[in-house]
Amino acid sequence: MSKAKGKKPQRSGSNVFANFDQQQIQEFKEAFTIIDQDRDGFISEKDLKDMWASLGIVQDDKFCAEMTKVSPGQLNFTAFLTFMGEKLADTDPEDVLHNAFACFDVHNTGAIDQKTV
Repeated sequence: MSKAKGKKPQRSGSNVFANFDQQQIQEFKEAFTIIDQDRDGFISEKDLKDMWASLGIVQDDKFCAEMTKVSPGQLNFTAFLTFMGEKLADTDPEDVLHNAFACFDVHNTGAIDQKTV
């Protein structure tokens, strides 16, 4: 049985991949690859520190250590996807966020004027 196009998948705790459509999984994979600086398939404290440095931001070891504590073991892609799913579980869908932003983007520029906020 095929799924209707554009329909969001049902959330289920048993298979984290079932919580996202293929495009979302691909986007998370791209983000994971950017963070996994040494390309070993796991996000480490060093990966995080190097990723921040590539953005021109110097983070201390303590900050990066705290970030890796989200996973009880090594932070591979499945653990990363599970973490992102938990973080996104209580957020509004993208179209709702887009419409809320559009209410403040009175000039339709893609930016919100500081006076508006």
